[in-house]
Amino acid sequence: MNAPSTGMDIKAGAERSALTLYGEALSSRMLIGTAQYPSPQVLAEAVEASGAGIVTVSLRREQARGRTGERFLQLIADLGVRVLPNTAGCHTVKEAITTAHMARELFDTPWLKLEVIANDDTLQPDVFGLVEAASALCADGFNVLPYTTEDLSVADRLLAAGCRVLMPWGAPIGTGRGLANPYALRSMRAYFPDVPLIIDAGIGAPSHAAQAMEMGFDGVLLNTAIAKAADPVRMARAFAQAIEAGRSAYEAGLMGVRDMAQPSTPVVGTPFFDLRKDGA
Repeated sequence: MNAPSTGMDIKAGAERSALTLYGEALSSRMLIGTAQYPSPQVLAEAVEASGAGIVTVSLRREQARGRTGERFLQLIADLGVRVLPNTAGCHTVKEAITTAHMARELFDTPWLKLEVIANDDTLQPDVFGLVEAASALCADGFNVLPYTTEDLSVADRLLAAGCRVLMPWGAPIGTGRGLANPYALRSMRAYFPDVPLIIDAGIGAPSHAAQAMEMGFDGVLLNTAIAKAADPVRMARAFAQAIEAGRSAYEAGLMGVRDMAQPSTPVVGTPFFDLRKDGA
């Protein structure tokens, strides 16, 4: 029996199809969140199994943890992967900008996952505040990865503000519903062929991640589907394999969809076809 794939195996495969964000080549097309894991050890093992090159950390959440937060941040540092601070929980432009500056000082990085939340029930982005905050932060030297919707006009404004990556949601955060609006997401992919697009939020199963990659998206960010699994480490590995498979399928060229059946083996001219034709 073959041994299960390891994080190193996933990284080796991902290197064949590297993702580049803000001029930096990453080891994986998978980004992983760090919240809700049953223990720090499980988190560390899940990140290793995933092969992810980026982990996200909510600064506001870790501030609330106090001394426990300090130990958590040390754990994150020990993972040896890029940290992407997150302004999760911010509802105003001022909150997001203040949190971003604190994160840059604490983590010594200009990279930022920008969230400005409009609604507590859906956790939908406040697209107006998002564009305003992105404009200010990009002008201040941040490498902004905005959590946004699939709206093309919002995407245009974020790119004009200076963002070089977009992170449209698949579905509301934590719902696990997958790609709720695949038509709009395909349109977004086609409309911005040269912009790195990473599906963020709503992914609940490896098949959802594979679907996003088959559609040509450049990466997937997820958290709850791994952290809340019965076996987070095994689930992290499953997602990594799905993302790699989906990307490979996209690059190989998926067959087109047809309205009518078409046999894979021609029957015209074969003896069996002739016998049926003659009524024998």
